[in-house]
Amino acid sequence: MSTVTLERAKVTAWLQNYGVYLAVVVLLLFNVAFTENFLSAANFRTQLVQAAPVCIVALGMALVIGTEGIDLSVGSVMSIAAALIPLYLGAGPLMAIIVAVIAGVVSGLFSGYLVAHLGIQPIIATLALLVGGRGLALVIADGRLVQLHNQDFLALGTGDVLGVPIMVIVAGVLAVLAGLVVQRTTFGRHLVAVGGNRAASTLAGLPVKRVLVGVYVISGALAAVAGVLATSRLGAGDPSDVGLLMELSAITAVVVGGTPLTGGRVRVLGTVFGALLMQLVHATLIKHNLPDSTAQMVQAAIIVGAVYVARERSSQ
Repeated sequence: MSTVTLERAKVTAWLQNYGVYLAVVVLLLFNVAFTENFLSAANFRTQLVQAAPVCIVALGMALVIGTEGIDLSVGSVMSIAAALIPLYLGAGPLMAIIVAVIAGVVSGLFSGYLVAHLGIQPIIATLALLVGGRGLALVIADGRLVQLHNQDFLALGTGDVLGVPIMVIVAGVLAVLAGLVVQRTTFGRHLVAVGGNRAASTLAGLPVKRVLVGVYVISGALAAVAGVLATSRLGAGDPSDVGLLMELSAITAVVVGGTPLTGGRVRVLGTVFGALLMQLVHATLIKHNLPDSTAQMVQAAIIVGAVYVARERSSQ
């Protein structure tokens, strides 16, 4: 290998491992210098709260992508949770949350069964729920937006503990748990092995099907949690809007965070920073009076760049 090729490989590896952290720092410095009132506590709170649901969904997505899969159903699962909350809120916030999360688990079981036991490609299996799930949510809600008035439930989206928003605390706790699962548990090691080489994992006697079903169940459950928090912050059950295009935001956060689409690796901290980066990009463009369409194009460019870097590294 020539010196130029070796240096290029080092740069590519560094960008995939640490590029997202550098990008967040650069964007923060840019905003400090050129964005009015960026350093205010209210602004930081807003950015973290808006990034929290994406972060939560992206954590589940990272586990799925770690097995060389994909979960396009997460947005629809969020909408199902949003539709179920008003129906069960009369029995108390806890009951409503439990029902919503159970719905997410069942959705994950459905997708995981199709992938693990029927051998259907993940993109097809979860596409079915992407299309049908939001339709089911609209049927459950009778196509209506339902205003919520339970203050205990609404506090999840607007309350804080010692000045830290509850949504941010939940996202932080789930990120720590996801990191522990990947780094410290047998399930996490099996997950990475399955994503690296499914055939070899099967021959080695690893519980491949159980792992595959497990990651989709976790993804569905986390999507439901994000749907609960988004509904609480919105103050209404709106299945037509909650979770819309969330699957794209989550995939972007995971890929930008350094988790390769080819599986075999999960970068939890990178995923968290990926969610923060995409939120900062969007907020920066909006604060500088650029339209939302421009933010979407920039997001697309970042995805292409992240995938290119990952591809370059895998080919070296």
